[in-house]
Amino acid sequence: MPTIGVAVAIPEPWASELQDYRTALGDETATMIPTHITLVPPTEIGEDDVAAVEEHLAAVATAQQTFLVHLRGTGTFRPVSPVVFVSLVEGISQCEQLASAVRRGPLAVDLEYPYHPHVTIAHHLGDEQLDRAFDDLADFECEFLVEEFHLYVHDAVLGWQPSRDFTLSG
Repeated sequence: MPTIGVAVAIPEPWASELQDYRTALGDETATMIPTHITLVPPTEIGEDDVAAVEEHLAAVATAQQTFLVHLRGTGTFRPVSPVVFVSLVEGISQCEQLASAVRRGPLAVDLEYPYHPHVTIAHHLGDEQLDRAFDDLADFECEFLVEEFHLYVHDAVLGWQPSRDFTLSG
Protein backbone atom coordinates (compact mmCIF):
# COMPACT_ATOMS: atom_id res chain seq x y z
CA MET A 1 0.00 0.00 0.00
CA PRO A 2 1.47 3.36 -0.96
CA THR A 3 1.79 6.12 1.61
CA ILE A 4 0.87 9.47 0.12
CA GLY A 5 0.75 13.07 1.24
CA VAL A 6 -0.60 16.25 -0.32
CA ALA A 7 1.19 19.55 0.15
CA VAL A 8 1.99 23.00 -1.16
CA ALA A 9 5.68 23.11 -2.06
CA ILE A 10 7.71 26.10 -0.90
CA PRO A 11 9.41 27.61 -3.98
CA GLU A 12 13.09 28.35 -4.41
CA PRO A 13 15.22 29.88 -3.10
CA TRP A 14 13.40 29.50 0.22
CA ALA A 15 12.81 25.75 -0.08
CA SER A 16 16.52 24.99 -0.21
CA GLU A 17 17.33 27.60 2.43
CA LEU A 18 14.89 26.07 4.91
CA GLN A 19 15.78 22.47 4.05
CA ASP A 20 19.51 23.22 4.36
CA TYR A 21 18.88 24.86 7.73
CA ARG A 22 16.89 21.85 8.92
CA THR A 23 19.67 19.50 7.80
CA ALA A 24 22.39 21.62 9.45
CA LEU A 25 20.39 21.58 12.67
CA GLY A 26 20.76 17.81 12.76
CA ASP A 27 17.36 16.65 11.49
CA GLU A 28 18.39 13.46 9.71
CA THR A 29 15.06 13.19 7.86
CA ALA A 30 15.28 16.67 6.33
CA THR A 31 16.90 15.58 3.06
CA MET A 32 13.99 13.20 2.45
CA ILE A 33 11.25 15.78 3.02
CA PRO A 34 10.73 18.62 0.53
CA THR A 35 9.97 21.95 2.22
CA HIS A 36 6.19 22.25 2.25
CA ILE A 37 2.87 23.20 3.84
CA THR A 38 0.96 19.98 4.52
CA LEU A 39 -2.59 19.64 3.25
CA VAL A 40 -2.98 15.88 3.87
CA PRO A 41 -0.55 14.19 6.28
CA PRO A 42 1.02 10.81 5.47
CA THR A 43 -1.85 8.47 4.59
CA GLU A 44 -1.88 4.88 3.36
CA ILE A 45 -4.13 4.21 0.40
CA GLY A 46 -4.77 1.10 -1.65
CA GLU A 47 -3.15 0.72 -5.07
CA ASP A 48 -6.65 0.67 -6.53
CA ASP A 49 -7.44 4.05 -4.93
CA VAL A 50 -4.64 6.05 -6.60
CA ALA A 51 -6.70 6.96 -9.69
CA ALA A 52 -9.68 8.07 -7.58
CA VAL A 53 -7.39 10.19 -5.38
CA GLU A 54 -5.83 11.85 -8.44
CA GLU A 55 -9.29 12.54 -9.94
CA HIS A 56 -10.42 14.03 -6.65
CA LEU A 57 -7.34 16.27 -6.39
CA ALA A 58 -7.76 17.43 -9.99
CA ALA A 59 -11.37 18.39 -9.28
CA VAL A 60 -10.36 20.28 -6.12
CA ALA A 61 -7.67 22.18 -8.03
CA THR A 62 -10.13 23.39 -10.67
CA ALA A 63 -12.31 24.92 -7.96
CA GLN A 64 -9.52 26.76 -6.10
CA GLN A 65 -8.00 30.14 -6.93
CA THR A 66 -4.34 31.02 -6.62
CA PHE A 67 -3.42 32.83 -3.42
CA LEU A 68 -0.54 34.58 -1.70
CA VAL A 69 1.36 33.01 1.19
CA HIS A 70 3.46 35.22 3.42
CA LEU A 71 5.78 33.36 5.80
CA ARG A 72 7.24 35.29 8.73
CA GLY A 73 8.77 34.36 12.04
CA THR A 74 8.66 31.14 14.01
CA GLY A 75 6.22 29.23 16.17
CA THR A 76 6.15 25.94 18.02
CA PHE A 77 3.76 23.18 19.00
CA ARG A 78 5.70 22.46 22.20
CA PRO A 79 4.93 21.02 24.71
CA VAL A 80 2.27 19.06 22.79
CA SER A 81 4.65 18.10 19.96
CA PRO A 82 8.42 18.73 19.53
CA VAL A 83 8.07 20.91 16.43
CA VAL A 84 9.34 24.38 15.52
CA PHE A 85 7.98 25.97 12.37
CA VAL A 86 7.91 29.07 10.20
CA SER A 87 4.52 30.75 10.57
CA LEU A 88 2.07 31.86 7.94
CA VAL A 89 0.91 35.43 8.39
CA GLU A 90 -1.05 35.50 5.13
CA GLY A 91 -2.70 32.65 3.27
CA ILE A 92 -3.86 30.85 6.41
CA SER A 93 -7.56 30.73 5.54
CA GLN A 94 -6.84 29.76 1.92
CA CYS A 95 -4.63 26.87 3.10
CA GLU A 96 -7.35 25.83 5.55
CA GLN A 97 -9.99 25.90 2.80
CA LEU A 98 -7.76 24.01 0.37
CA ALA A 99 -6.84 21.40 2.98
CA SER A 100 -10.51 20.95 3.88
CA ALA A 101 -11.47 20.45 0.24
CA VAL A 102 -8.61 18.00 -0.34
CA ARG A 103 -9.45 15.97 2.79
CA ARG A 104 -12.85 14.87 1.45
CA GLY A 105 -13.96 11.89 -0.60
CA PRO A 106 -11.16 9.35 -1.00
CA LEU A 107 -8.89 11.44 1.24
CA ALA A 108 -11.32 11.90 4.14
CA VAL A 109 -8.82 11.33 6.96
CA ASP A 110 -9.00 12.04 10.66
CA LEU A 111 -6.29 14.39 11.84
CA GLU A 112 -4.36 13.74 15.04
CA TYR A 113 -4.31 17.50 15.76
CA PRO A 114 -6.38 20.44 14.48
CA TYR A 115 -5.12 21.68 11.10
CA HIS A 116 -2.63 24.54 11.43
CA PRO A 117 -0.78 25.48 8.21
CA HIS A 118 2.96 25.90 8.82
CA VAL A 119 6.41 25.02 7.47
CA THR A 120 8.31 22.65 9.78
CA ILE A 121 11.96 23.59 10.38
CA ALA A 122 12.78 21.33 13.34
CA HIS A 123 11.09 18.10 14.42
CA HIS A 124 11.86 15.48 17.06
CA LEU A 125 15.11 17.15 18.11
CA GLY A 126 16.40 18.06 21.55
CA ASP A 127 15.18 21.16 23.37
CA GLU A 128 18.44 22.99 22.69
CA GLN A 129 18.14 22.47 18.93
CA LEU A 130 14.44 23.38 18.97
CA ASP A 131 15.19 26.57 20.91
CA ARG A 132 17.98 27.42 18.46
CA ALA A 133 15.69 26.93 15.44
CA PHE A 134 13.03 29.10 17.09
CA ASP A 135 15.57 31.90 17.63
CA ASP A 136 17.62 31.54 14.43
CA LEU A 137 14.67 31.87 12.06
CA ALA A 138 12.63 34.38 14.06
CA ASP A 139 13.41 36.99 11.37
CA PHE A 140 12.76 34.68 8.39
CA GLU A 141 10.33 36.16 5.86
CA CYS A 142 9.20 35.45 2.31
CA GLU A 143 6.14 35.75 0.08
CA PHE A 144 5.05 33.62 -2.86
CA LEU A 145 2.02 32.89 -4.98
CA VAL A 146 0.50 29.42 -4.57
CA GLU A 147 -0.47 28.27 -8.03
CA GLU A 148 -0.45 24.50 -7.47
CA PHE A 149 -0.24 21.73 -4.93
CA HIS A 150 1.35 18.31 -5.18
CA LEU A 151 0.67 14.65 -4.53
CA TYR A 152 3.71 13.02 -2.92
CA VAL A 153 4.43 9.31 -2.57
CA HIS A 154 6.77 8.03 0.11
CA ASP A 155 9.70 5.89 -1.00
CA ALA A 156 11.60 4.05 1.75
CA VAL A 157 14.98 4.95 0.20
CA LEU A 158 14.38 8.35 -1.42
CA GLY A 159 11.78 9.80 0.96
CA TRP A 160 8.87 11.91 -0.25
CA GLN A 161 8.76 12.16 -4.04
CA PRO A 162 6.37 14.38 -6.02
CA SER A 163 4.06 12.19 -8.05
CA ARG A 164 1.72 14.70 -9.68
CA ASP A 165 1.09 18.46 -9.69
CA PHE A 166 -2.36 20.05 -9.58
CA THR A 167 -2.70 23.60 -10.90
CA LEU A 168 -5.19 25.88 -9.18
CA SER A 169 -7.54 27.23 -11.81
CA GLY A 170 -10.74 28.25 -10.02
